[in-house]
Amino acid sequence: MRRSVPALVAAAFFLSGAAALVYQVAWQRILALHSGVGIYSIAMIVGAFMAGLGLGSWGGGVLSTRLDERSALRAFAWLELGVAAFGAVSVPFYYDGLYLKGASLYDSPVRVALLHFLSLLFPTVLMGMSLPFLARASVTAREGASRTLGVLYGINVLGAATGALVTPWLLVRYFGVRGAMGAAVAANLVAAGLAVAAGRKSIAASPGAPAVPEGVSPGLAAQHPLFLWMLLYAASGFTALSLEILWFRVMDVAVKSGAFTFGTLLFVYLLGNAAGSLLGVGRVERLRRPLSAFLLCQCLLLAVSAVTLILLVRLPPDLPGYAALFRYWGGVSHLRMHGFTDTVANAALLYGLLPVFLFGLPTLLMGLSFPILQRAVQDEVRTSGRKVGFLQAANITGCLLGSLLVGLVFLGSLGTVGTMRLLVLLGVGFALVGMRDEGVRSRFGTLAAALVGLAFLLPAQDELWRRLHGSHGQPRALFEEDGTGVAGLTPSTTKGGPTGWRVWVNGKSNSLLPFGGVHTALGAAPALMHPAPKDIAIIGLGSGDTAWGAGVRRDATERVVVYEIIAPQKRLLDKLAERPNAPEKLARFLADPRMHHVVADGRNAIGRGEALYDVIEMDALYPGSAGSGNLYSTEFFRICGRKLRPGGLMCVWNPKPRAHASFLAAFPYVVELGGQEILVGSGSPIPLDSEAWRGRLFSPRVVAYLGPTRVQEIWEVLESARPVTEPMTSEVNEDLFPRDEFNTPAKSGAEGR
Repeated sequence: MRRSVPALVAAAFFLSGAAALVYQVAWQRILALHSGVGIYSIAMIVGAFMAGLGLGSWGGGVLSTRLDERSALRAFAWLELGVAAFGAVSVPFYYDGLYLKGASLYDSPVRVALLHFLSLLFPTVLMGMSLPFLARASVTAREGASRTLGVLYGINVLGAATGALVTPWLLVRYFGVRGAMGAAVAANLVAAGLAVAAGRKSIAASPGAPAVPEGVSPGLAAQHPLFLWMLLYAASGFTALSLEILWFRVMDVAVKSGAFTFGTLLFVYLLGNAAGSLLGVGRVERLRRPLSAFLLCQCLLLAVSAVTLILLVRLPPDLPGYAALFRYWGGVSHLRMHGFTDTVANAALLYGLLPVFLFGLPTLLMGLSFPILQRAVQDEVRTSGRKVGFLQAANITGCLLGSLLVGLVFLGSLGTVGTMRLLVLLGVGFALVGMRDEGVRSRFGTLAAALVGLAFLLPAQDELWRRLHGSHGQPRALFEEDGTGVAGLTPSTTKGGPTGWRVWVNGKSNSLLPFGGVHTALGAAPALMHPAPKDIAIIGLGSGDTAWGAGVRRDATERVVVYEIIAPQKRLLDKLAERPNAPEKLARFLADPRMHHVVADGRNAIGRGEALYDVIEMDALYPGSAGSGNLYSTEFFRICGRKLRPGGLMCVWNPKPRAHASFLAAFPYVVELGGQEILVGSGSPIPLDSEAWRGRLFSPRVVAYLGPTRVQEIWEVLESARPVTEPMTSEVNEDLFPRDEFNTPAKSGAEGR
């Protein structure tokens, strides 16, 4: 008998999986420009992607029964060519067509969901069909079918893990989104060629070989119906995707995530799944009770997930090794993106040991579940692809439900810990199925009791976030969470005692209370420079400092619209304002009738809205933050320029030479403030009228609003104003090449500070 999976087929499916993850990451990034990067938008994009995969898996399962081994390989090759053809035109289609020219189509949530689904349907259906076709091509006997399919699945997921890792670290970083698409297309083309070569080699090696060898022992499929396995695998998918969201929420805060975080963590998650499947294939052939083994995996992975979360919160903060993590969580420094973190040791701790501790074993058990499942259902060569396809469709359906319910409902109503508690209790259902076969006093009875106990041992919500913000034992800290993110306020102290509050968003801090400093200047400076700033838009709430500064002109400003994508931030500031000794000015700012707080993606909301503004300001954002490329691109600055009234001003913090160059590429007239720290741009000449600015700033109403100390600070910023005509570098950030977000090395000869 030949090897379970020929090398050519294995290589083809590895490349197919890698290409699929490149496409998913890149397409999601582009489609988020259409509808925003908020939780509902991302849920619709991910849901559309999964729906297509599920339909493809089902359809591939049906069609695979009509094919023999060689024709299934040819069909797989055609699938890869189809995906490659779509991939080659996907950037012009999604970005140049639907985004730049078809933005008006995305004018309602229903149309957004429908358009995302339809625009992703063709390639995702083809991707979903690939496993059923390769299953039909590779399974030549009932004996060993689970091994063959486990190897196929493991190799494909290993390819996907590789794609998740190289997309941010190599492809987008060095070649941009268009370059990443080119690499994915090439992978599909090579995969198609390998499949064709494998088919020819199969013909040459075994002409006329019987489809089913004689003397094979019957399978185990008769023990339980396929429909039961589909229900169980759907429940398994629901659990897996729900846990993935929770783990990534915890890790997002714990590592103070940047542009490389999601891809790196997804690599670890998928690598665990691949390893579980590949390690399990040599053992599942000996199983006689696959249902028990499958249920045991589900119960154990939920139990381990609960235990690791409990340990993460309850371990002593001064424990050797763990103490370094605790210090990092309470620190305000961010990952230095000229490497990965400041040291290799920290990178290994944050992106290796910590995720392996949290979800290494559970993902191994998830991967092991696949070959166990195939051991249970595979009993006929001709239907191997159909069963794989139907089961994958059921699993993807469960994943889709988990993604939508956890992301849109449970995180908001139950929080991360509450959702984990619900999943652990739902895991008792797997134990109940096991008890039905083995009895209450069996191991499943013990597991059910253990799951219930672990559910009640999970920490409180605030305990988790206090620990991950380095605030263990600090009862004054405040936290809020929903599907959009985690916001925190922790007391800021020095040796002299309390000094205020530090504001945290998803584990990162870049602002303080009370108001003052660069954030106040970002809001106040353009409002003072403009002769009549009636309408102002602010992108990013943070501590509220920038929006408060923008409201300095009570005589002129009628409306300040603050767009913030992390909804809990506003609720948290409201809570703090109600406390005794709340920071100065905070309550008055929150009660200011001119302030309008909108939970939305600021870029998307301003670009799609019809309102025009006198001033648009982007609150300070670290350029290495995930998604920051959408706000430091030349295209975004041009969008804002189109939303300014004649003589209107846009103001941004200037963190990098390429941000500086991108801003100058969008605005013909630019003024620098504070030694290049702040940029103000316009489509019209900006008069450097220091006397007018001084008169507005030192008026009694403005002095009363800001306070004398802040007035002097802002005057020092304003009097430093000077026009700028030359960019700091020849490179810019683009929507499809966000160089600063991914810390792309500067080209040879490019200038920069």
